[in-house]
Amino acid sequence: MIPLDCNLAGTGVLVTRAAHQAEGLCRLITELGGRPLRFPTIEISAPEQTEKLYNVLTHIETYDMAIFISVNAVAWGLKLLARGRLPAGVRTAAVGLSTARALAEAGQAVAVVPKQGFDSEALLAAPEMSASAVAGKKILIFRGQGGRALLGKTLAERGALVEYAEVYRRRCPEHAGDLSQAAWIRDLDVTTATSNTILDNLLLLFGDTQRECLLATPLIVISERMCDHARALGWRWVTLAAGPDDRSIVDAICQWSASR
Repeated sequence: MIPLDCNLAGTGVLVTRAAHQAEGLCRLITELGGRPLRFPTIEISAPEQTEKLYNVLTHIETYDMAIFISVNAVAWGLKLLARGRLPAGVRTAAVGLSTARALAEAGQAVAVVPKQGFDSEALLAAPEMSASAVAGKKILIFRGQGGRALLGKTLAERGALVEYAEVYRRRCPEHAGDLSQAAWIRDLDVTTATSNTILDNLLLLFGDTQRECLLATPLIVISERMCDHARALGWRWVTLAAGPDDRSIVDAICQWSASR
């Protein structure tokens, strides 16, 4: 819950979400008096149409369960399916509430979603993902190219027959010009990031000249795993938001702002 008295009072917030996913967060920051600094640090695009992906999706009805690991997996995965939805006999699981909400908005019923948490570990803790529940089941994981191995590896160890539908790819965008000359760099007070890939891309895009400036700027992240990664990369002040949704991130910004 965003504090009613939160006033960001001109705080410059670096918003690093992909451009098509940044609007909600930027709007909330603006409503609270902050200044969103849009700096897309990841781009999501269509996958390379490999023969394996085509074969998997044309036999989708043979799977017992489809797991979607992100909102992007929903958006890109469903549009590749006939009629934009899974066959009736395939149960659907979502890694977190935001992903489950995206599935529901697309008219897709969700059978399994973690009661708490929003990552592979949280989904694996669900009773429906126990060894007794998944042994011998065919499970298809919708994800981006090169996603984490933990979910599929663990389900396979529990006896499931796991395959992947890598339905989108991530890339680091190009930003023209020297960031040291960018007017907004002087307005930067706090950075937000929602994945380890974004953290890696941030360092790459800021380069050697602005690296220290970036690492000295307080950072808001969305998971303990990201906290560990950020600190390993050299960030000095890392704050953990309660969730990956826009309101949780803004709530963390408000708490950080109030503690300054």
